[in-house]
Amino acid sequence: MKMSLLVAVLHGAFVAFSIPAQPAPGATTASLQLVADGLTSPLAFAPLSDGRALIVDQIGLVRLLGKDGKLADAPVLDLTNKLSKINHGSFDERGLLCLTLHPGFAQNRRVFVTYTASRHATAPTNYDCTLRLSEFTLPAAEPLQIDSASERIILDVDKPYFNHSGGRIAFGPDGFLYQSVGDGGGPKGCDVGNGHAPEGNGQNTQTLLAKILRLDVSGPDAARGTAYRIPKDNPFADGRMGRPEIFAYGVRNPWGLSFDRAGDRALYVADVGQMRWEEVNVIVRGGNYGWPLREGFDGFNREHPELAPTSRPEKGLRGEPLLDPVAVYKTVAGWKGDPEAMGNSVTGGYRYRGRALPELSGAYVYGDWAGIQGTPQGRLFVARPGKDGGRWSVDLLRVGRAYGCVCAFGEDNDGELYVLTNASTGLTRGGGKIWKLVAAEKN
Repeated sequence: MKMSLLVAVLHGAFVAFSIPAQPAPGATTASLQLVADGLTSPLAFAPLSDGRALIVDQIGLVRLLGKDGKLADAPVLDLTNKLSKINHGSFDERGLLCLTLHPGFAQNRRVFVTYTASRHATAPTNYDCTLRLSEFTLPAAEPLQIDSASERIILDVDKPYFNHSGGRIAFGPDGFLYQSVGDGGGPKGCDVGNGHAPEGNGQNTQTLLAKILRLDVSGPDAARGTAYRIPKDNPFADGRMGRPEIFAYGVRNPWGLSFDRAGDRALYVADVGQMRWEEVNVIVRGGNYGWPLREGFDGFNREHPELAPTSRPEKGLRGEPLLDPVAVYKTVAGWKGDPEAMGNSVTGGYRYRGRALPELSGAYVYGDWAGIQGTPQGRLFVARPGKDGGRWSVDLLRVGRAYGCVCAFGEDNDGELYVLTNASTGLTRGGGKIWKLVAAEKN
């Protein structure tokens, strides 16, 4: 979520872009139907084929959501004893972050999760934690339960600070696993400080921080000594110009990663900004999305992020083009008093391909974590493609009720969307809820 220059709050920090946003003529309306509550901070929704779903709760639990909307008392997976330290009751970006099922789950029962583990003994002593990608097997026997001791660690990424982990995962239409990794965080943001390269981790292709990764998890690579293989067409697959796991780079704190289930099956990543802009990107192989050279459509001043930029870099350090986001919005902190400012920390969603809300067909539905930093006043948005590939319009999605902080989104097997919320900006037990996005209630 977001961390300002002084105060930590959910994904990462502030975002901005220099070309004025063009607000849509009016807000779109829908409604939120409460599905389940009693969670702390739900961060992922993975549907099973029988209508049930696995729900990730940041405090370290995977819960089973029944078709009746009830959460099973016993967790499917308990990783609380494997997590790095987390601050219960207050803001924290560490914990159990995401879960996705293997495309062949019905046959192989493979489940993948990301979480923050304790710092490796081999990592610098001033590092905070490790972002871990692991695999488990979910037995088919009822009640559904995973033995936490059966963990197979796939990939660890050491992190200098507690924030900016990313950690969102999903399988692409190519069968490969995609993972977002934040820039490593820090009290000042700006991709500077302990554990940050002089040019910024976003532009340093020799680190996995600030990247979108792409892994072949079909089996280990004995020659490399890894639990995964490198897809042959990854941009740095030979390892000479960058880490072979990298698919794209130049992201800050990507909090939201999803593939369009229809259309061109494109990969959408919402990236939390530093000071002025929040953005949504369509990720392509080898793409450089600009951080920390740019924020949104603007240039970025790492020494004075609060100042409006006077220049806009067009190329990266290797002469490659910097790719623009498809949608942006102004932050309240970066654009004080501006009526177009919409929030403080983007939460990524999905292209809507369901049938219940035809007016949203093909739109990217997403949100802002807290609206105004430090308050549980999240917002929902709809972004629609512009004409002839132009910039997308951004519109508010009004649902007519308070719902707290927007932590994540989910998509069921029919393409219908779910909004995962927390009642506060901290890890307050009992305040987490699952909502289904449905047609607006008629008066």
